Amino acid sequence: MGTEAVKSKNDNFLQVPDYYSHKLYWQGSLNLISFDEAGIKSKLLNIDKPCHILKAEGNLGATNEGIVYSQEHSKNGQIEVLITVPPLVIQQLGDRAFLDFHGVKCAYASGSMANGIASEELVIALGKENILSSFGAGGLSLSRLETAIHRIQQALPKGPFAFNLIHSPSEPAIERAAVDLYLKYGIRTIEASAFLDLTPNIIYYRAAGLNLNSANQIEIKNKVIAKLSRRELATKFLQPAPKEILRQLVAQGLITQLQAILAAKVPIADDITVEADSGGHTDNRPLVCLLPSILELRDEIQSKYCYPNPVRVGVAGGIATPQSALAAFMMGAAYVVTGSINQSCLEAGTSEHTKQLLAQADMADVMMAPAADMFEMGVKLQVLKRGTLFPIRAQKLFDLYKTYDSIEDIPIHEREKLEKQIFKSSLESVWEETLTYLSKRNPDKISKAANNPKLKMALIFRWYLGLSSRWSILGEKGREMDYQIWCGPAMGAFNNWVKGSYLAEPNNRRVVDVAHHIMAGAAFLYRLQSLKIQGLQMPAYYSHYCPVPICNKLRKSRNCQG
Repeated sequence: MGTEAVKSKNDNFLQVPDYYSHKLYWQGSLNLISFDEAGIKSKLLNIDKPCHILKAEGNLGATNEGIVYSQEHSKNGQIEVLITVPPLVIQQLGDRAFLDFHGVKCAYASGSMANGIASEELVIALGKENILSSFGAGGLSLSRLETAIHRIQQALPKGPFAFNLIHSPSEPAIERAAVDLYLKYGIRTIEASAFLDLTPNIIYYRAAGLNLNSANQIEIKNKVIAKLSRRELATKFLQPAPKEILRQLVAQGLITQLQAILAAKVPIADDITVEADSGGHTDNRPLVCLLPSILELRDEIQSKYCYPNPVRVGVAGGIATPQSALAAFMMGAAYVVTGSINQSCLEAGTSEHTKQLLAQADMADVMMAPAADMFEMGVKLQVLKRGTLFPIRAQKLFDLYKTYDSIEDIPIHEREKLEKQIFKSSLESVWEETLTYLSKRNPDKISKAANNPKLKMALIFRWYLGLSSRWSILGEKGREMDYQIWCGPAMGAFNNWVKGSYLAEPNNRRVVDVAHHIMAGAAFLYRLQSLKIQGLQMPAYYSHYCPVPICNKLRKSRNCQG
């Protein structure tokens, strides 16, 4: 069987099998049809309008205009419609319930990056475009967190925005204090991350926002997005709160009996963000295996509890290009979440030097390193290895911790290396700074360390692990080789995608632009797949979505090119 084709001067062409026909016809001016490769691609990119692949005067072309009608009204000499696809706006990707529930315009969110890397500026910029973003509250003091709450609420009085609640197994009081602040200031959405198990704090936040409306229906004011990567933890967030914890909260006077009853009827989380191979805390799970598993689990638990609104399942980790976003949506993700790639944007709360390193990263330029917050437990996180020695030095500290029971047990030559190469300060000075820090944040640790030399060693090592991320954020001069930069392979994928475009330059990277191009690009690629499924064959040229400066950002759903 033959094919219909049109060639350009570059020998790029479209092809449609000659047996494939809808018996539809097109009416309009020939001037509205593009036959050259640039013109055809512009029609494909115009996703907020239909796209018709036509046969006119023996050539194939594309148009977004004109009238399509059936064969029964056709006349001789009319232009045949070989394939047609409808408009597709970014709001159609993902789960519409996510948009309605959070009051956002697309199924895209920016995740929380600790220590304020996901800054006020970042959250506000996306929020003004009705895109959800979570402030990186982890690791910040309560006064700093309170300042961020005031600023974001003032800039976005109607939202949307979220705040991170990071699990703190070694400092439960810090976790509880953050919840108290969120309840005090009416923070209505939190992103719960790094949880190893449910804690009374997350359940307190959830239950305290439950009530009955005038129709006697459960009203959920405090929304929870749980970011996780394990089925056993997902099971807990997908189910109602444990009754024993609810009884404790009632006995403490933190929630009412009615709220406890209501909490037993709703899941702890409204949304589950399945976190695959990501920056920071990660299990390095493959998305193609993890997402279907959690979706299946969600459906199993939903059939048991029959919630009026099933928990939505989105994805994070590796979302850095239109292709990865579309792949997630096609696998059933309700929404996508970006993380690593936002760190290189102008609004991110990190230093210029760090942004430049991130903009040069490739997919292989990452590795796992010990985490400061769960150092003794052996928990690791994913960081950038290009341009920094942090992951190697952090691993050295953990190896010493596992080998020896105290600082004094470490051989003298090793201690000297620590002071000269890593700490760049005496061990005594490091311990004095640690004591000053703990006296303000967690005084109980000081008394415990006095009788536990191994704990004292861990606290000294955590001095370096904790400060290294702050050095990266602040751009500490002389400490560039010790910068701890949380980063997953998504950063390299993003850099490869935007190479040669205006987004290749870090000074042009804005979080709204990145969000727009990932979602618009995903919609564009979906359109191409729809055309291919219907029989259209096209060269790779047409499948490449190249970011160009956008107009009106995301105030319009259309993909403004040029």
